[in-house]
Amino acid sequence: MTAFRPILAMTLTVACSPGSGADREFEGVQSRGRVAMGVDQYTSTHLFQPQPDGGRIELQRDRADSAGRAQILRHLHEIAVAFDSGNFSIPGFVHAREVPGTRLMAARRNEIGYEVESLPRGGALRLTSRDSLAVAAIHSFLAFQRRDHRAGMHRDE
Repeated sequence: MTAFRPILAMTLTVACSPGSGADREFEGVQSRGRVAMGVDQYTSTHLFQPQPDGGRIELQRDRADSAGRAQILRHLHEIAVAFDSGNFSIPGFVHAREVPGTRLMAARRNEIGYEVESLPRGGALRLTSRDSLAVAAIHSFLAFQRRDHRAGMHRDE
């Protein structure tokens, strides 16, 4: 059994080291996110918060940046319009795959409302529904986003 310890340690080191598959995937999400959102993902904070009636996606620049803030608000308005029409191609592009929850969110688009909120360094998109299936889909969507963006639900995380 001890003969496997060095191999296991080497495997864990490779899997967790910079340049590993997980890091390259994250770098891809960050890079595609910058293209889709128009702001640097490494100098912005994303929050994905489930709420009883849906959820909230917050994106803010880490420092005061009026051009970045304006770009975030433009992006959130574009997302609200796209999502309202059942178009989830932007999250699909950012994550390079179909994002969980989006198929059902598209199917139940008439049951979901989207509202953009202005924040000091960016904005937030509020997703609301009275439909329990739509809320469950929103929660699935937000949970995936939180994991893939490595974002906490709150600033303290």
